[in-house]
Amino acid sequence: MGVFSRFTNYIKTVMSSFLDRAEDPGQTLDYSYQKQNEQLQNLRRSIADVVTSEKRLELQEAQINAQIEKLDGQARQALGANREDLARLALERKQALQTQIGTFDQQIAQLKEQQQKFVVMEQRLSSRVEAFRTQKEMVKAQYNAAQAQVKIQEAAAGISEEMGDVNMAVERAQDKVLQMQARANAMDELTQSGTLPELGSGDALDRQLAQLSSQSQVDSELAALKAQMQLPEPQADQAQIPPPENNG
Repeated sequence: MGVFSRFTNYIKTVMSSFLDRAEDPGQTLDYSYQKQNEQLQNLRRSIADVVTSEKRLELQEAQINAQIEKLDGQARQALGANREDLARLALERKQALQTQIGTFDQQIAQLKEQQQKFVVMEQRLSSRVEAFRTQKEMVKAQYNAAQAQVKIQEAAAGISEEMGDVNMAVERAQDKVLQMQARANAMDELTQSGTLPELGSGDALDRQLAQLSSQSQVDSELAALKAQMQLPEPQADQAQIPPPENNG
């Protein structure tokens, strides 16, 4: 039971360490599963060692039995040759070997019992390791799914924050557009109503000067046109006298 106790304590230590660590649980579970398999292999090697020792004792016992049979035959042969002394010697050696046989039988029986316990223990531990393997794969899958979900939620939260900033910027831009449109409409209404001068019109002095310049240009063009048509210039006095009426 020493091997089983060490194995159980080891599993408890690994799992406790797993719960205390702040690392990827998948890696920790894989490491724990690897160590459990190592311990299971050590137990199987112990079983193999017990079986090897048992087989060695059985071979030695077979050799002793062969010697016992040989000594029994030698005792019979000595009695047939009327050598009771030799027969007695052979039987004494046979008796000593038979005593050893009893010890061998006891040791072999103990090894068989120990082997059987180890085999049962190996079956139980093998089932536990296999159950742990199934459980760890499930936990790893759940952890990976949860990790993916957290990443998606974090990404969604980041997008939501960015969209909030974008919406605020759009609202500010729309407010500025509305303000500019309202200002443009107001300026247009004021200009059309005469409250504000048209763009480029300047002040009153500018308008008078522009009107004089325009009149002077018209007079120059009119004089040039009359000169081309050879029309006489009107007299100053005649220009002020209206033409006579035709009474018929």
